[in-house]
Amino acid sequence: MAQDETGRELGHHERYRGEHPIIVEGLKTAFGPQVVHQDLDLKVRRGEILGVVGGSGTGKSVLMRAIIGLQTPTEGEVSVFGRSIAGSDPQQEIGIRNRWGVLFQGGALFSTLTVGENVEVPLKQFYPDIEPELRHEIARYKVVLSGLPEEAVSKYPSELSGGMKKRAGLARALALDPELLFLDEPTAGLDPIGAAAFDRLTLELKETLGLTVFLITHDLDTLHEICDRVAVIADKKVIAVDTVPNLMELDHPWIQEYFNGPRGRAALTAQALDELRKHMDEPVAAHAVKALDKANSKKDKA
Repeated sequence: MAQDETGRELGHHERYRGEHPIIVEGLKTAFGPQVVHQDLDLKVRRGEILGVVGGSGTGKSVLMRAIIGLQTPTEGEVSVFGRSIAGSDPQQEIGIRNRWGVLFQGGALFSTLTVGENVEVPLKQFYPDIEPELRHEIARYKVVLSGLPEEAVSKYPSELSGGMKKRAGLARALALDPELLFLDEPTAGLDPIGAAAFDRLTLELKETLGLTVFLITHDLDTLHEICDRVAVIADKKVIAVDTVPNLMELDHPWIQEYFNGPRGRAALTAQALDELRKHMDEPVAAHAVKALDKANSKKDKA
């Protein structure tokens, strides 16, 4: 079972109140001679959206898999809700695993099941005694909560667009009313409008449901818009965890290239423009927006 910071076991419906629901200390993960992480430390604060970034091959998804127990660390300690994940008793794991939800890349839906049936999978696993009608109703509610129309419940993954598959995967991740939500590249492959809508949904769910979100992403707009802090993985460890403005002040070459490169500057400009548009009734903001839109229009034509 999960524990609070004093070591007391939490009741079945009692939420974790400690400061750090996820603590990773001295993590080493390796595949044969290839070492992915070495001496990696990370603490995730309760109630935050933590963005996780890093170059290709730095092990962002491997870190997530180590946290949720799908990857056994070579060394180090991973604790979730006050309990060690590696080597824990299966019965104790149940009291931890039903407190998180995971959206894998691409949604990872079962192709032979409808959306509703996909959402019901974790309900059947952890609450096998729930009556079928109640289980169907819970699945329907989660589908709507994820932003899909109610009729999507009876559709198969092959009948969904890429964005709808992401939301269906999110609905399944929310099936057990989790406290922790793991999102692996949730906006990858989405158009800018779809990605922005998914970001807004993530923020709304975090605030409404009191979630702690572990978010792996390459999307600079996502980092600027919804992440409270960002953890940067480089050199086989987490080299910095801070707000985006503070990270941009660091002199590490990868951080500078990532946040202050052309794409980073574009994301920052877009964020500033969105903020100004909220105050269009004020003359100064209106003039600034028109000037920026004009400048961007010239760039597009060039």
